Order: sequence, then C-alpha cells, then structure tokens
Amino acid sequence: MSSDVSDLFGARANAYASFRPHYPQQLFTWLAAQCPGSNRALDIACGNGQASGPLLEHFQQVLAGDASLEQLQAGEIQPGLQRFVAEAHAQPLSSHSIDLIVVAQALHWFATPAFFSEVKRLLTPNGLFCAWCYSLMRIDPELDALIDQFYWHTLRGYWPEGRASVDAGYRDIACPFAAINPPAFAMEACWSLDQLMGYLHTWSAVQRFEQQRGADPLSHLQPKLREAWGDGNRSRFIRWPLHFIAGRPN
Repeated sequence: MSSDVSDLFGARANAYASFRPHYPQQLFTWLAAQCPGSNRALDIACGNGQASGPLLEHFQQVLAGDASLEQLQAGEIQPGLQRFVAEAHAQPLSSHSIDLIVVAQALHWFATPAFFSEVKRLLTPNGLFCAWCYSLMRIDPELDALIDQFYWHTLRGYWPEGRASVDAGYRDIACPFAAINPPAFAMEACWSLDQLMGYLHTWSAVQRFEQQRGADPLSHLQPKLREAWGDGNRSRFIRWPLHFIAGRPN
C-alpha cells in the first residue's frame, strides 16, 4: 500500500471504526471450516479490525497487521488479538505458521507477486488465503442512482490507483493459488441517513477531492439524498454484495 493511501485511511481512522459496515458472521464460520487447524489466523491490512474481531471466535490467536498505526489504534482491544504495524508484503512472522490469511477490502492496494509470495511463505500446509471486496451499496432505485452518479462522475479521477479492481469485483486480479469458490455472502445493515453520510465521508476519493479542491463533494449530494430518503431518522435496509478471491498455495 502506498504511503498516500495509508495516510488517507489513517486520517479518518475513527470514522472508519464508526461507519464502516460489518461482515456477516456466516463468512467467518465458513472460513474456519475450510482451514486445516484453528491455531492462528492473520488479518492483513486489518484497518480497525472489522475482520479481526470475528475471527477470534474461531481461532486461538488472531494476528492483525496494518501499515497505518492510526487505524490500529482505532480498533477495540480484545483478548487474543495481537496488532502490529507492517506492510502487506513483509509480515514479521514465522514461515508456515498461519492457518488462515484474510484481506478484507484491501487486496487491490497491493496484489503483487511479492505479496502472494509472502502469503505462500506464511501459510501452513493446506492453509487458506481469502480476500474479499465490496463496492457500491444498493438501497432503492432512486437513491442508488444518486450514489452511482456521485461515485462514477463527481469522484472520477479522485480514486487512488487500485480502486478499479474493486469495481471489477476482483476479477482482474490473478491469484497464483488453487482457487476455491466461497458461497454468496453480503453485508447488510439498517442505517439512518446520518449513518450513510458518515460512511460516504470515509471514501478515499472524497478525502482526495477535499484535499485537492478545498471543498466537500458531499455538500451537493446530501440535499438530494435527504429529499429521496424522506424522514432522515428512518432506517433503510442497505446491502453490499461481497466478491472473493480464495485459494490454497499448496
């Protein structure tokens, strides 16, 4: 991950912890069932720990590394969870010591041969690697159209390099491992409009727009969303389909 991207995520670490949606528990149950053991799991580019915490229910120890100290500090302290600062391709861990490696909404920043070599070095025999991403949420046709316009047009040119892989559902990333196809999973939430706005403010392209143009791009979108939303305190169902790359290097 470039220092530019790491700085963007670090700058709003507390917002990430508050406004990012949560992954479904069924995903972590499935991941654990595919692993040869339950000793150690590693969450690379863990951010504030949205994938790290749920893994504690299935593994004796969970390791969580991120290039951003601010993101790590925004996470909840939990017994059995060990956090450390590290770049994705250089983990300070012993070879063949990890049963499961996950990367949640981050592989597109560092999907290089060096990274996949590091994954192969770390995993135990028949250990599992699984990365996933999600892009645009779906709410209803009117709100979806407003968010799509904002995403594809207002923020065009402001997304850091690598975001195109998320738009492609990771289909453009070549993983050198024997592929496994996970079941269909999705994140789901019931949010107020304020929660949605908090989430949109965590987008890296929104932060870049603000830095480069000195203005909040959401200031023009918010009134339109409010009109389409109706009662701002009303909770609406939101869904983010997940897209996966999973496999075993052995």
